[in-house]
This record gives sequence, C-alpha cells and structure tokens, in this order.
Amino acid sequence: RYQVTIIGKEEYPNYNRIMLSNVLQKQVTVAEIITNPLDWYAENQIELINHDPAQALDTTTKTVTTLSGKTISYDKLILAMGSNPFMLPIPGGDLPGVVAFRTIDDTTAMLEAAEKYTKAVVIGGGLLGLEAAKGLQEQGMEVTVVHLAEWLMETQLDETAGKLLQAELEEQGLHFLMAHGTTEILGKDRVTGLKFQDGSTLDTDLVVMSI
Repeated sequence: RYQVTIIGKEEYPNYNRIMLSNVLQKQVTVAEIITNPLDWYAENQIELINHDPAQALDTTTKTVTTLSGKTISYDKLILAMGSNPFMLPIPGGDLPGVVAFRTIDDTTAMLEAAEKYTKAVVIGGGLLGLEAAKGLQEQGMEVTVVHLAEWLMETQLDETAGKLLQAELEEQGLHFLMAHGTTEILGKDRVTGLKFQDGSTLDTDLVVMSI
C-alpha cells in the first residue's frame, strides 16, 4: 500500500541489539546479528537511508530533511528511534576511550581497545554492564565494575542475592568498587583514569558507561 523509506543514524541495516554482548564475547559475528541484509530491502522495494540521521521535520510540507541535506516527502510518518544511552555529564566524558554499550560501533570500539590496552572500567553494575565487563575480561582485559549502589543489579536482586552474584563474579576474576560515584574522567588525549566522590582515583585505558 505504501512506498516505504527508512532513515537511520547507524551505517548498518536493522540488527538484534540484544546480541551485542555475544559479539563482544566473539560468540557471533556482526553479520550474524543483522536481521535483514541490504538485499532484502532492495527485494522489497524499500528505500534505506543509512548513516544519515533525520535533522528536521516539517509537518506543514510533510518532509523530513537528513543531515546530508536530503529531503524526503511523506504521507505518513512513523518515529521509531529507540533511545540514546545515558552518559554521565562529568568532565572528561567526551575523551577518546569513553564509550557506551548500545551499538555495533560501540562494540567494535571495545574490541579494538581490548587488542591495544589492558585495563577497563565499566560504570554500572546492572545486567548490561556486567555483560560488558565479562566480555572485556574474556578479551584479556583487567576489568573493574564501578557501581553507585551497595550491591549489583539492585533493581532486580535483593542485597543477599546481589552480593552472592558479586562473590561469584569475583571468583571469575572481575573487580568491583561498590557505592562509588564517579565525578571526573581523567586524561588529556585519551582516558587514563577515573576520580570518585571520595577523592580516590583508578587507572584505566577504557571506560564503558552502562548506567
């Protein structure tokens, strides 16, 4: 019934974001988590505009303008943009070596860092943060999880269960700093460490925010 155009920020066609943890652990490849490859769009006569996010929406003329200047007209418009990862608004948050864990590009950056550097910090002791930490550890990095709460996964687990989980992960080689709030990311040309509310610091080569 419709001529369909899809506009996206990422350079990839749609993929299973939940499987990024498996990509980080090198259990699957990026190609294996792509839901519909590029030729599927062509076969179904869907115009796919990738790596060119929408920048302006005019509901009077019914047009969308992308970052590169393309203007696409529409009869019906669906906004299905998901969410942006929350990044701590602290000094140093924009340094190279500070990433989220939401996209293929984030995952690729983490894998590349694991090949060059030795120490990683994951800020956030929820499920996704723990998956990131375990994946980086499996790539040979020494990983510390920094968490603001007193125990891990505090929205899903009570204190006893959270501390049992921490003990199990510590036996597997992960390190933890609980009840630590990060106030600054240190470094000049690239992240070199974190500073906490109590004034203490921790050296690191990579910071993954999963909060």
